[in-house]
Amino acid sequence: MSETSPADSAVIARSRQEPEVFAEIFRRHAPEIKRFVIRRLGLDVAEDVVAETFLAAFRQRGRYDLARHNALPWLYGIATNLIGRHKRTEARQLNLLARTGVDPVTEPFTSRSDERLSAQAVRQRLAAALAALPAGHRDVLLLVTWGGLSYTEAAEALGIRVGTVRSRVNRARAKIHEELGGTDPTAVVIGEVRHG
Repeated sequence: MSETSPADSAVIARSRQEPEVFAEIFRRHAPEIKRFVIRRLGLDVAEDVVAETFLAAFRQRGRYDLARHNALPWLYGIATNLIGRHKRTEARQLNLLARTGVDPVTEPFTSRSDERLSAQAVRQRLAAALAALPAGHRDVLLLVTWGGLSYTEAAEALGIRVGTVRSRVNRARAKIHEELGGTDPTAVVIGEVRHG
């Protein structure tokens, strides 16, 4: 979104009278939502889940809180709820990553074999640790790390309190730290946690 582009809330408000305008929300945010869904469920179902996410958002646009200028947390919340319906697929995806170390988002772009092998080993262990987390902890951690949401945005996306997000992220990171024998590759492999 450029400096002169209207806020997401303005686009959504306009789309209530001119439905075709909602396509701008898709254009702005679909690539980011798709990357998140691919990492969680794999490429096979990602297109469907992204389409379902934006269809649900389109249908719910009349209830969107226009005081929230950025629609991304709302879209992540819808996607996370839809991902919840695919828990078996997510577990298979994490177990596949644990076995092979192949991240479906980054693998096509990885070229250096030394770095790839090292990162692959860490990803495998990390994926197994992520698969072992309770779903609510995994959802929060992945929204904050893979989705890049702040704690406040993750709370908004999931409809929970910021304190619950903080608690779940801390517990998830501690569990991963424990599962990985005292190492914490999450800051490198799944991203730094933003607070706020």
